Amino acid sequence: MTRAGKVWLVGAGPGDPELLTLKAVRALSGADVVLVDALVDRAAVAHAPSAARIVAVGKRGGCASTPQAFIVQLMIREARAGHRVVRLKGGDPFVFGRGGEERDALVAAGLEVEVVPGVTSGLAAPAAAGIAITQRGRAPGVALVTAHVQEGGREPDWRALAASGLSLAIYMGLTRRAHVAESLLAGGMAPATPVAVIEDGTRATQRVVVTTLAYLGVDAAVVRVTGPAVIVIGEVAADACASDVPRSSAARRTR
Repeated sequence: MTRAGKVWLVGAGPGDPELLTLKAVRALSGADVVLVDALVDRAAVAHAPSAARIVAVGKRGGCASTPQAFIVQLMIREARAGHRVVRLKGGDPFVFGRGGEERDALVAAGLEVEVVPGVTSGLAAPAAAGIAITQRGRAPGVALVTAHVQEGGREPDWRALAASGLSLAIYMGLTRRAHVAESLLAGGMAPATPVAVIEDGTRATQRVVVTTLAYLGVDAAVVRVTGPAVIVIGEVAADACASDVPRSSAARRTR
């Protein structure tokens, strides 16, 4: 009887392959099969053995995506065949990465699972853009929030977030940026609140647009951002090193 293999749910970090952890590299170096998300830099996959089978199972908004059920069944099948399986996910597996769902399915199938945390983009992208996402006297904490809501899913409590005084790091927010801005404004957040939109955070192609909450939905510089991007909202976002323009025209009009 073939002995069951093992699955590692590995965080590849926010983009820069040098932010891969040593533990992630160790897991990759022993893999027989690697299932790779679309946002993972291919330089990270180079740590896998040359004989390893690399399977692209990417998901990108607005693009054809690999069904989640197929990914889970593939991991189960390969592990039951005795293979060492690495599920290589962008950022951290348990931060908007569906890692919890995958872990539960694998455990229910009787398989051994190990989670290897990764650096999440909601913290790394602001740091790479010069933003201290928490700072004494300015931001007592940070909330990591997704703007992507599944049909029938629960919407974030934007009113509570607006009143929290926390920095907000918004994942998957580009297409819903106008809704996010309107909801926060309705919750009492000031129109002049600084916003930094960080595209390709930590990568060589990183680009940062600085604007304000009032203009987040319409700022021409933000419209040109195609993603992936993290949107930082709060006083600390004003510290961002903007690389698209010194300050967008919309931001200047509100200051």
